[in-house]
Amino acid sequence: MSDYELYYWPVPFRGQFVRAILAYADKRWDEYDSESIVALMETAPDRQPVAFTGPPLLVDKQARVALAQMPAIAYYLGETLGLLPEPVALRAMTLKIVNDANDVIDEITLDGGRQMWTVARWKEFVPRLRRWMGIWETTGRRQGLQAKEGFLLGQARAGVADIVTATLWGTLSDKFPSIGQMLDEAAPAIAGLTRRMNVLPPLANLRAQSQAQFGDAYCGGQIEKSLRRVVGRA
Repeated sequence: MSDYELYYWPVPFRGQFVRAILAYADKRWDEYDSESIVALMETAPDRQPVAFTGPPLLVDKQARVALAQMPAIAYYLGETLGLLPEPVALRAMTLKIVNDANDVIDEITLDGGRQMWTVARWKEFVPRLRRWMGIWETTGRRQGLQAKEGFLLGQARAGVADIVTATLWGTLSDKFPSIGQMLDEAAPAIAGLTRRMNVLPPLANLRAQSQAQFGDAYCGGQIEKSLRRVVGRA
């Protein structure tokens, strides 16, 4: 029997962070097809499990809690599954990292495809992407993270910040190898953390399952097509 219901599109994009946290915690969840997601999105807010406009949406069946917005879901799962650090400053830093990851994928998709990528736009964006990598690298280095050991916030075990980091950069590196090469250059400690996390059995299994289910897809649609045309051309 599953513990959760997850509504998210069949791609390893924003909902993949939620899948990764659940997988790492050895939790079971059910997912729904696109038609069911659209139907729920079009339901009147007062009849939705939580009033929302778009996925991901998570339902914790035992607790009877429903949440939308990826950072809120990540924080809730971290709190209820024991994946948040102490003290409170590091819990706040975890939420900052989750929100940063949300920002990165918004920027990678030009706010969900409001525009399409051109070679010129991508060349202009690459320094900003490298800066994002540097932000992660600096955060980890300040907590003692090394390329071959340690976790992002200097804790003795992995938490939400590590899972989200590995999911963000690992998925981008898998789908766009030139971004993985950039990460190795700009943020070697984060690249090392990403590799260490993603070979752990729960995340390695999720990665394999996602590849089998979604193939090479990342975010889908015309924005992904335009992204694939320009990545590496800078």
